[in-house]
Amino acid sequence: MSEVVALHQFRRSSEETVLDGVTSGADVKLIVARSTDPRPAVETAVFFDRREFNLILNLYARMVGMGEWRDYAIGHDRESCSFAVFRRSADGALYRIVKTPKLARKQGAFAIIAQGGRIVRRGKDLAVMLRFFEPKREATL
Repeated sequence: MSEVVALHQFRRSSEETVLDGVTSGADVKLIVARSTDPRPAVETAVFFDRREFNLILNLYARMVGMGEWRDYAIGHDRESCSFAVFRRSADGALYRIVKTPKLARKQGAFAIIAQGGRIVRRGKDLAVMLRFFEPKREATL
């Protein structure tokens, strides 16, 4: 017969030969708590840091100045955060810039997702990723 006992009862039983009516020859399972804090660990939500957000807002300001974009939205949850840009507020998002830290080692933490849900670019460095939106310069001879 096995019995589940708390740690303070187990320590007391090592001094005594009897543990709450159970002899020392019985099987005893020891339950030890890993954390002294009774509250469960809370995961924090993912956000863009100041440098990343500055890069995105600078790009947004340039694209608004060129007349390409007119509105934006920011969203976040525990696993990712996104910055969506719109041509018109009533339309769907033209592009979403998404940060997912869990994918940082595999595919890169950042992704640019087009209107249909297609991933256009994925990478580790946001500044390099945002070059996708720069106008293409043609060589003139």
